[in-house]
Amino acid sequence: MRPWVRWLAGLFLAVTLLLGVPGPGDAAELRVSEVTLEPCPRSDVAAQPDQNRSSSARCYALRGIVENPGRHTVVDTDVYARILDASGEPVLQNRTRVGGIGDVPPGRSPFALRLAVPAGTPDPLGFTNVKARGFSAPVRTRAAADDELLPLEQALQP
Repeated sequence: MRPWVRWLAGLFLAVTLLLGVPGPGDAAELRVSEVTLEPCPRSDVAAQPDQNRSSSARCYALRGIVENPGRHTVVDTDVYARILDASGEPVLQNRTRVGGIGDVPPGRSPFALRLAVPAGTPDPLGFTNVKARGFSAPVRTRAAADDELLPLEQALQP
């Protein structure tokens, strides 16, 4: 084999590895808007009563609209956000993933996630950096059509 052929093959391999070819596992960024964070209604099955214990939690619902500008469904979508207390301190330490919203079809779709916030966290709560990321192909074991959301999440959906 001639040296220039080896050099050309090596160059092609290096460029392919550096640039990368988008594959089915590459993450897709989705737009998130109209985000609100509010306490779960007292009638909500996930609302936790005040138990005067240090381990109790309060239920909050993070709601919004996620927009998929593409032509294909984005699957296994996760929502990320920083949840802050009244003093601007993070409520969920070392954690920005707040939950999964499953598959997002093209267009605008509402979403809702439950968050368990430690009791005693100073109100009002706020949020920053809300993002959603999903994939063009499944990265997790797929649930059946009726099993996509847990019963609590089904009750929270708009």
